[in-house]
Amino acid sequence: MRQTFWTAVSVVVLGVLCLPGSSTAGEMNPAVLADHCAACHGTDGKSPGVIPSLRGKSSSYIVQYMKEFKTDERKGTVMNRLAKGLSDEQILAVAKRLAGE
Repeated sequence: MRQTFWTAVSVVVLGVLCLPGSSTAGEMNPAVLADHCAACHGTDGKSPGVIPSLRGKSSSYIVQYMKEFKTDERKGTVMNRLAKGLSDEQILAVAKRLAGE
């Protein structure tokens, strides 16, 4: 029973370490951060709906838009809040990952 408890605690802690907005090394993994984008922008970067696709976009394009969302220069429904939770380094890492660089 005790081992099951600590296993569950470990899983929760590891999950929290990978959330955007935390200040741990685990969040810097571009693959983990980029996985969050797939929920809306599609797993292959091609959005299934009205949300813009990221497939074929350069990292500089993605960085520009993310920074505009972060500073509220560009309006969005969810992206402004999400971008505010990322550092500039994280934005660059995610952009490079999504652009395949």
